[in-house]
Amino acid sequence: MTETRSTCPYCGVGCGVIIQSEGAQITGVRGDPDHPANFGRLCSKGNSLHLTAAAALAPQTRLLQPLQRAQRGATPQPLAWDAALHLAATRIADTVQQHGPDAVAVYASGQLLTEDYYVFNKLTKGLLGTNNLDTNSRLCMSSAVAGYKATLGADAPPACYDDLQHAGCLFITGSNTAWAHPVLFRRIEDAKAANPALKIIVADPRRTETAEIADLFLPLQPGSDVRLFHGMLHTMLWEGWIDSAYIERHTHGFDALKTLVREATPERVARDCGLDMQDVLQAARWFALGGAVETTAQRAPTLSLYCQGLNQSSSGTAKNAALINLHLATGQIGKPGAGPLSLTGQPNAMGGREVGGMANLLSAHRDLANPDHRAEVAALWGVDDVPAQPGKTAIELFEAAADGQIKTLWIACTNPAHSLPDQATVRRALQRAEFVILQDAFATTATAAYADLLLPATTWGEKLGTVTNSERRISRVRAAVPPLGQARHDWQIATQIAQRLEARLRPGQPSLFAYDTQHAELGAEQIWNEHRASTRGRDLDITGLSWALLDRAGPQQWPLPEGAQQGQARLYAEGVFPTADGRARFAAQPWQPVAEPRSARFPFSLNTGRLRDQWHGMSRTGQLARLMAHAPEPALQMHPQDMERQRLQPGQLVAVRSRHGQLVVPVQADAGLGLSQVYLPMHWGSEYLGGRSHDGQAVGGVNAVTTPAFCPQSKQPELKHAAVSVQAVELPWQLLAAAWLPEERLLAVRQALAALLPQWDFASCVPFAAPGAPSSPARQGVLLRAASATPPDAALVQQVHALLGLEGAEVLRYADAQRQHRRSLVLQHAQQQTWLQALVLCGPSDAGHWLLPLLHSAQPLSLPGHALLRPQAPPAQGLPAAPAALVCTCLGVNEQAITQALDSGLHSVPQLQDTLRCGTECGSCLPRLRQMVQQHAAHSA
Repeated sequence: MTETRSTCPYCGVGCGVIIQSEGAQITGVRGDPDHPANFGRLCSKGNSLHLTAAAALAPQTRLLQPLQRAQRGATPQPLAWDAALHLAATRIADTVQQHGPDAVAVYASGQLLTEDYYVFNKLTKGLLGTNNLDTNSRLCMSSAVAGYKATLGADAPPACYDDLQHAGCLFITGSNTAWAHPVLFRRIEDAKAANPALKIIVADPRRTETAEIADLFLPLQPGSDVRLFHGMLHTMLWEGWIDSAYIERHTHGFDALKTLVREATPERVARDCGLDMQDVLQAARWFALGGAVETTAQRAPTLSLYCQGLNQSSSGTAKNAALINLHLATGQIGKPGAGPLSLTGQPNAMGGREVGGMANLLSAHRDLANPDHRAEVAALWGVDDVPAQPGKTAIELFEAAADGQIKTLWIACTNPAHSLPDQATVRRALQRAEFVILQDAFATTATAAYADLLLPATTWGEKLGTVTNSERRISRVRAAVPPLGQARHDWQIATQIAQRLEARLRPGQPSLFAYDTQHAELGAEQIWNEHRASTRGRDLDITGLSWALLDRAGPQQWPLPEGAQQGQARLYAEGVFPTADGRARFAAQPWQPVAEPRSARFPFSLNTGRLRDQWHGMSRTGQLARLMAHAPEPALQMHPQDMERQRLQPGQLVAVRSRHGQLVVPVQADAGLGLSQVYLPMHWGSEYLGGRSHDGQAVGGVNAVTTPAFCPQSKQPELKHAAVSVQAVELPWQLLAAAWLPEERLLAVRQALAALLPQWDFASCVPFAAPGAPSSPARQGVLLRAASATPPDAALVQQVHALLGLEGAEVLRYADAQRQHRRSLVLQHAQQQTWLQALVLCGPSDAGHWLLPLLHSAQPLSLPGHALLRPQAPPAQGLPAAPAALVCTCLGVNEQAITQALDSGLHSVPQLQDTLRCGTECGSCLPRLRQMVQQHAAHSA
């Protein structure tokens, strides 16, 4: 067995991993105990990485060779690499020469490596002569970038993870850290255990698992963050808790901000934010003074952690800047335990910003709008100039493609047909673009269906290069196995297309892309060295860092200029900032409400966010049934009182409508939500949740209803808030289908069923696993739910039967033509026992309430097979209950087992860990375990 050190490809915590491999197969993964981001810990997603690379899954999920569609809608056909590269270069060059360079656009990803990003940036802006390069980092961190630059002068998070151990107050706002960054949350738990005096404030419209650790929870109204921060500053001014000396020496613009917050009294702010006034005062005290101290002379450090709740907003820059204002006003920056620390959503969104891989940036944090910066980059690249015309950002880019302005669209390592808001416009753009190139590792994304040319790229375990995490730490990414099939590294593909483009666009001139594409390690180092040279004298100077040093000494933080012994853990300790005069700037931006406030027509605020065990569009995590068990099916969450007022029952189908579209989804109660608020996880795209609109068009996923409104400064869309209506929908014809399937058929069957989702008014399709410990390959299945106003064509139902293996002679059948009931069951027999193997229920699906748990339980039947065909449920004896929600993914421990253990006399998380072992692996379930212990104690009191 070979072990290779690399990094996790999920969130921006940047955990180190050790990949175990045998030959060309990845066999295991564990956390790297020497990596300073995680010290050996991994979350449930990271712990499962080797399973998503399994040999049985790869041929079903991976794009293994170049493919070309002769026409839209046709099945793509294999193409040789040379022909594919020639086709891509020809279509791009033709577009440039016929319509100009701005008719081409590249849309890339925060999951690319720094080297990939660098080549794409140089190709687009240096060779093609357009700034139409943007990435899905625009959906993630652009407001954080704009906030840092507006106040501190550069896109440089000033704090680090180690500050958690030094803080006296921790302010978590707009982040469900327990689910979005689980390993970092373990460090928060450690800090609280080591220092019980640490005060933790959590501000969030939802009471998430992160809030369970809070000493003070602020359930503010959606979009009222700036109002809260202004109110806290007003209180600090009134009470004398600001640091006047720091403001005087190191900042400017405070007088304008004081004027702005003068009317933000605690009474008004409490009313506008929906908070208790005393909680606003308490938050201001703890933030300013660093926790439970009494005077400014005792001031302890305060650290802020924040993520998409601040970023994904039409006032995202104002939110970020208003929070940083609090740090500057109280001097809570540049010292251990203090400062604002944005939590990066993607593994290398930071690295992409470092090389300028966005429409408004250039290499090494240079601004595109600055002519001196453009001249510097042009000289670095050896081109005459870099275009001054701003490029189109993500939303603008797809709107331009939908309008016919962008003719050729090159998409790399991202799935805009899932992730962008206003999916109707996005899909119109993909259809109207004359040529769409998709460069990806996976063939199963929604965007793949729109691509004219598909280029196979390497993925985790095969890639090599560097990434930068949330605390400015650069880590090596190393390949443990060779690329699968004909996959190539993203930078190799971009370089090879660029070299062919040069023959058309700058013939006879020296190549701008003289990187060694035959020797991947050498080529990646060449690109990285070019990037390193571009940082000299910049705020992120890494000229003292070499490829060899990264290999020898491990991950390093920037800046690390030439001659320095190590990188800086914290920035601005001397109060000197990367601005023209060395001073930070207070940003006096007024509070703006959400882009779509609630109204009589749309009375609910829709919030989106993450699930604990899933990642983005689930092209990787969604292939593992075990990772689906924590949240097994799509559901809209709503406060129980709102459900009662709407006369909705759990599991009932509701129509969610906004100004942009609609979707149908089951509803569930969640008391952690505020009134008039609903929540739908971001992961459920059209591959898992679908249906059709009134005009027969396919709809699906949360982004069918989200708004394209964006922040005017950062251009980041307001994915977090959309005004919606929620109403019961009557769809009397229903279908419930489920089956256990062999591993080699599971994905193919699920994909075939997912293709049928638009045939019904509502449909969802998900994998599931047997209860208990992590599932064996033989105990995985697929579940399809569908509903329509009228019965569909019989051929459609027959197709479902055929896919699930219900067409043979061994199928038990029941039909009631008058009531339009139909029931088909497959039983499995072995060792004188019988199991339910598959079922399809058509018409009213009441029987699903007892038959589906019977199938899910994977237990032998205690009833004769014919009893399962009765119209009504048999006596309850011997029937399993509906499967309980899974809490511990790693060890398969569900809520029922935990509740039984608590009822038996256990009363603490350590006791549960000793008895059930839940929470002893990755620890992602620890917040839920604490919550259950507290709830049980309260109920028993």
